[in-house]
Amino acid sequence: MARPDPAPSRRPALLAMLLGLGLGVGTGAVAQGAANGLDAQMQRGRALFTGKAAPPCALCHTLAAAGSDGQIGPVLDELKPDAARVRRVLQSGLGVMPSYAGKLDAADMEALAQFVSRSAGTAAP
Repeated sequence: MARPDPAPSRRPALLAMLLGLGLGVGTGAVAQGAANGLDAQMQRGRALFTGKAAPPCALCHTLAAAGSDGQIGPVLDELKPDAARVRRVLQSGLGVMPSYAGKLDAADMEALAQFVSRSAGTAAP
C-alpha cells in the first residue's frame, strides 16, 4: 500500500531534513564519489607525468600543474591538448616523442590524458 504524499507545503522541509541527515536524496553522494575518483585519477596522472612513466613526460614537457619545465617538447599549457589528442600521441608517439604503448596500460594512458588535458585547461572528451 502506498503512503500518502506529504502536503506540498511540507515537502521542502522534508527534503531539507533528509539532506541534512545525509540520506543522499539527489546526486550529492554520487557526485562526491565521482570527484574522489577523478582526484585519484589526476594524482595517478601527475605521478606518471613527473616520474613514473619511463621516460617521464616532465623530462621534455613544460606543464605548470606538474611543476615541470622541460625544453624539448611543446609547452602543454600553451598547446592545450584535449584528452583524445594526448591518448593518440601516447599510443603512437609523435616526432621525437616515443610511443608508450608497450610501457603503459590503458588506465595509465587515460590517467595521463586526463591530467594533461585538465591541467592545461582543456575539456576532456
